[in-house]
Amino acid sequence: MVSTRAPQRGYTYLLVLFLVAGLGLIAAGIGQTWQARAQREREAELIAIGTEMARALRHYHDHSPEGAPSWPASLDELVEDHRFPTPQRHLRRIYRDPMTGEPDWGLVRAGGRIVGIHSLSDKTPFRHHDLPPELGQGAGDATRYRDWVFRPVLESAPDQAPGTAGPRARDD
Repeated sequence: MVSTRAPQRGYTYLLVLFLVAGLGLIAAGIGQTWQARAQREREAELIAIGTEMARALRHYHDHSPEGAPSWPASLDELVEDHRFPTPQRHLRRIYRDPMTGEPDWGLVRAGGRIVGIHSLSDKTPFRHHDLPPELGQGAGDATRYRDWVFRPVLESAPDQAPGTAGPRARDD
């Protein structure tokens, strides 16, 4: 018996395979774009939180009573400063690090006191320009977020970063 059907060549099957592969590539591109956008949003949040924490350090320093330490020993002292008859608040709460999602921060210390904070993330920053003054001049060359150290900008000694009189140590 002879078949009257035309031989199958598999063109439809190949077309479907190419269509599925193309959709996969498009989905991967959308995923990468979404991930980059989410990281940029977390980066902007890190800059805002870091700047606020640096300003809280400056407020703590500028409003220190005579004879009291001018830098906090812990971040909790920024939330509730007991050096006064009524506790003062320099910061509402200790924010989480947007890059790691944890409430832990890297601390820059001088003489056992906190003079700066930084993220503990090893991700590479997108932003290298138009950074706030609390990050200092070398922040644009940073290769990781942990290299972005937020320090208070002091009016009393504008050329000197806080804590430069003593040794700098980082609690990482």
